[in-house]
Amino acid sequence: LLLSDCVSGIQMLSVQPDTKPKGCAGCNRKIKDRYLLKALDKYWHEDCLKCACCDCRLGEVGSTLYTKANLILCRRDYLRLFGVTGNCAACSKLIPAFEMVMRAKDNVYHLDCFACQLCNQR
Repeated sequence: LLLSDCVSGIQMLSVQPDTKPKGCAGCNRKIKDRYLLKALDKYWHEDCLKCACCDCRLGEVGSTLYTKANLILCRRDYLRLFGVTGNCAACSKLIPAFEMVMRAKDNVYHLDCFACQLCNQR
């Protein structure tokens, strides 16, 4: 799963009292709160930077957001909508797009299936 072209960082910044208020990319109003978020080279109210699918506040669920098809998404919804599923190289069962995996060269494994072939230790 190649996410690098769709991942952006989220920074929480303190608003300095002596600076001109920044405009929010979400609602276009001035940000007069104590903190603001910086993402996608824009400034946001904490309430305005939300996932387009589940409406979760992205500043609260992590330090990254995902963009694709003009949507701003949380990790879970990005993977649900655009993730590529595959089969585990050890058990051959399907790996859901939102599940954490281990990778070794071209192989993908469930976390529980990633083990030493000689001693079976994870």
